[in-house]
This record gives sequence, structure tokens and C-alpha cells, in this order.
Amino acid sequence: MSQWAKLLARIHNNPKTVTFDELDNILQRAGYERRQPRSGSSHYVYTKGTRILTVPKHSPYVKESYVKAALRVLEEEGNES
Repeated sequence: MSQWAKLLARIHNNPKTVTFDELDNILQRAGYERRQPRSGSSHYVYTKGTRILTVPKHSPYVKESYVKAALRVLEEEGNES
């Protein structure tokens, strides 16, 4: 099993303990472009075509609702292919 598959499996099993860097890595490898926040905002915006996903960078972990939303979008893309 590749590192990519292991990371996705770990995130699916426990979405509460996902760091921003891990989620960022997954989204960028899936083809999303990251736009960094300006003027003090902590919200990063990921875009791919017409899809837009906003993820705030908090430490130590990203909130579960944002992780689940990202996984849902990635699964929808997988079903479209």
C-alpha cells in the first residue's frame, strides 16, 4: 500500500486527527490549486474547475467537518471518473 493510500485510509478512519499539512497534501495531489489567505485570514481556498473548498488553518488539527467535506468532494470526483 502506498503512502497516499495509507494517508487516505487513516483520514477515513479518524477524521478528527488530521493536520492541515496532511489535508493540504491530499487536496494538492488531487489537482486542487491552493490560494493563500490575505490580510490576516486563516482560511485557505482550494479550487479545481468549478469546485471551491475553504479550509481554515488551525492547530493542531483541522475541524472534522472540513475534513469530511473534503473527503466527500474527493469521493464525488472519483465517482465521476
